[in-house]
Amino acid sequence: MHVFPDVPASVKRLNDAGYLVLMVTNQSGIGRGYFTLEQLNAVNKELLFQISAGGGRIDDIFFCPHRPEDNCDCRKPKTKMGLEAIAKYNLDPSKCWMIGDHDKDMEFGTLLGMRTVKVSSEVSFSDAVEKILSMTE
Repeated sequence: MHVFPDVPASVKRLNDAGYLVLMVTNQSGIGRGYFTLEQLNAVNKELLFQISAGGGRIDDIFFCPHRPEDNCDCRKPKTKMGLEAIAKYNLDPSKCWMIGDHDKDMEFGTLLGMRTVKVSSEVSFSDAVEKILSMTE
């Protein structure tokens, strides 16, 4: 597993600007039996290592292990994971950003009162971070 080359440096830029960097992710592969919690933890450990090796830091990871048909409260775009993160870190959602690559991510952020940036083939993670930092300077 390799993260995109711009991600560790971009996460570091957010850290240096004072942002907490939280990852909120749907992982239905667990509920579907494609991989185990232990395997997800191993992938996350490697992700954190690669981000750290590039000077960045992910402060916490929240994940939903359920399948879409389970209709749980935590699967994005539902907001349970976001509300947990807001409470745990005493965050003001209006000062938070959601970066994601799916419409569900944008809906999740909007429902929580966050500003959003969608990553796509035209907008890289680095571009998203640049937009956030340019709007907060």
